[in-house]
Amino acid sequence: MNKDSTSIMNLTGASVSESILAAHETRDIVLPNQNEHVAHVAIDIGGSLAKMVYFTSSADIKGGRLNFKKFETEKIDECIEFVAALMADVRTKSRQNNKLVLKATGGGAYLFYDKLKEKLPGVVIQKEDEMECLITGLNFFITEIPYEVFTYNEQDSDPMKFEKKTNDIYPYMLVNIGSGVSILKVTGPDEFSRISGTSLGGGTLWGLMSLLTNATSFDDMLEISKTGDNRNIDLMVGDIYGSDYTKLGLKSTRIASSFGKVFKKGVRQSQGNFQAQDIAKSLLFMVSNNIGQIAYLNAKQHNLTRIYFGGCFIRGHPITMNTLSYAINFWSNGEMKALFLRHEGHLGATGAFLKHSNIRRSRHSFSYSEHNFIPEINPNPSDVYGELEDTNVELREEEMGFKLGNKKLKSVFRVLSLDVLNF
Repeated sequence: MNKDSTSIMNLTGASVSESILAAHETRDIVLPNQNEHVAHVAIDIGGSLAKMVYFTSSADIKGGRLNFKKFETEKIDECIEFVAALMADVRTKSRQNNKLVLKATGGGAYLFYDKLKEKLPGVVIQKEDEMECLITGLNFFITEIPYEVFTYNEQDSDPMKFEKKTNDIYPYMLVNIGSGVSILKVTGPDEFSRISGTSLGGGTLWGLMSLLTNATSFDDMLEISKTGDNRNIDLMVGDIYGSDYTKLGLKSTRIASSFGKVFKKGVRQSQGNFQAQDIAKSLLFMVSNNIGQIAYLNAKQHNLTRIYFGGCFIRGHPITMNTLSYAINFWSNGEMKALFLRHEGHLGATGAFLKHSNIRRSRHSFSYSEHNFIPEINPNPSDVYGELEDTNVELREEEMGFKLGNKKLKSVFRVLSLDVLNF
């Protein structure tokens, strides 16, 4: 390979690794037929988080993996140190004189450009357009990775349902929720426009939570919201009318005013200090409900029915996904669909990574990679279990040590059950 040529990425047989991970960790993408050396790393530096994609391989195993990692942007020096270590490893393993490249996108690609150049000597820093990278990354996950896109509805016995693959993916709308929100209309592989956005995003939730609770990270905020009851904070329709307002179709459990009880006469005296978990859930509903309504209004205006939600705001969090799904379904009378991704936070970084690669693909040749079975978990009243649909699975010899051939397998996904959505 010429040192100035791009890497060749073979996506044939690409699949999501099912290794057991901790909460909020993003699963690797297994590339069983990728044998070319990859000498570049991609990073998407946003206002709150820096997301990274990089390739690793082993001399003992055929193919390799796309790995996903994130850092808080305020800890950008740690992120750059990690990139430097990756580049040093690539340099020692490279059998060819490939130039080392860091594909950088997001606002931080410009804000931290000088620091990246200073801290990464010998590495070529290439900036990529943020919106182009988002679309490139999303299209990759939609068209190339099986069991990636799903819908979520807590009312179903299996809340998480994977979408069947289709080549007819356009048009669609992407609602990318980072620190702020960008809404993109996509009509083709390279045809898109930013049609709207809002400053009310993940940064809003993080900022208000930091002011009102002792949560020290976004994951902490999501975790404490699981046990909260927003009815202790929000003013509900039932608090105003005593029951449903049937004439307007408003249920008593619908939020009339976010944080409306905080200064309601007598509430503070009777309840004392408000609980962090209740504040967290109220804030999460407030931000998610508004994003859902803005997304619906834009989809309606542009006659779009498929709405993908991306960004690290979501993180596979059941309450967030269910709120967005409910909003889209409610306002569209079931005509629109809220779609989520297992790698929702790494669309931009993945797109930047692929922009340095010539792609070799073979659609319709997908396999499902099941490296580890998730152990059975003793159920309790707060657990709901969903199952993947039966699927023909071919386990790779090099990863399992033997060949099972086509065998029907099921993976159990454990998801936290939710309270009735107070919407």
